[in-house]
Amino acid sequence: MNAIECDGLTRHFGNIRAVEKLTLQVPAGSIFALLGSNGAGKTTLLKLILNLLRPSSGQARVLGGDSAKLRADNFQRIGYVAEDVIHPDWMNLSSFLGYHRSLYRSWDSKLESQLRDKFNLPEGIAIKRFSRGMRMKAILLSTLCFRPELLVLDEPFSGLDPQVRDDLIEGILELTAADSPCTVVISSHDIAEIERLADWVGILAHGRIVLAEALTELQFRFRRIEVVGPDVRQQMPDPAPAGWIRAEATTPTLIQFIHTQFNTNTEAELRSMFVNARIQSSQLSLRDIFLATSKSSTSTDGLLT
Repeated sequence: MNAIECDGLTRHFGNIRAVEKLTLQVPAGSIFALLGSNGAGKTTLLKLILNLLRPSSGQARVLGGDSAKLRADNFQRIGYVAEDVIHPDWMNLSSFLGYHRSLYRSWDSKLESQLRDKFNLPEGIAIKRFSRGMRMKAILLSTLCFRPELLVLDEPFSGLDPQVRDDLIEGILELTAADSPCTVVISSHDIAEIERLADWVGILAHGRIVLAEALTELQFRFRRIEVVGPDVRQQMPDPAPAGWIRAEATTPTLIQFIHTQFNTNTEAELRSMFVNARIQSSQLSLRDIFLATSKSSTSTDGLLT
């Protein structure tokens, strides 16, 4: 079962292609990381999913319903945290939480108490006087406590110190560890934080999904390969086989590349290709996978964030 399904989802702003014929499934109960360079279309995609923008064509389904039909009552089940969301930040923490508590039928007072202890936020000053890290904690607290079935976070870790990041991650995990865990979608540039939190990853480039799969599967099939042996450069196939990227024969005795389709038969295939050579494979970090798959661009013309 999927919490989110996008089929041919497209959004143009005049000649600007923000999201282009995008197809995506986000499994229910997953922590899904949405990665992409600046201008890839991440924020536009999230707003399309939540009916904050209308698609030019295509459609998205959220929690089983057409996203274009999402109304206020649907947001009893959906939490959204982003910098441009307006909050009554003139309130102090207790008033702020009381305001949100009155809006949601599913508010969990026990979870509120646990997270207030964990986040250790000041009580007597207005939210607008909080540091950015404290504001993010307060906003996440107000969102987690109604236990949404879907939680969408747009760049929640940007500019935060490591301790605040850890606190936010613990709060998210508190929600996903419940008997009926929610689905979390996180758009972020902080790949190191994402790698220890997410179990599914989607990479977006130029408004299109490059890949979307379980993190364990992704890290299994992406491998850095090193081939060492006499005259291996002369044995290197030209052109490089499908699935090889960044192939380099740096010396006559050394070949290095990234294999994007590694499987249980790959090492045997490489040994038959490179006779009398030593074959070494190693897993890539999520950051390295992202860099290997993302298309670099010197211009964001025609793209949005």
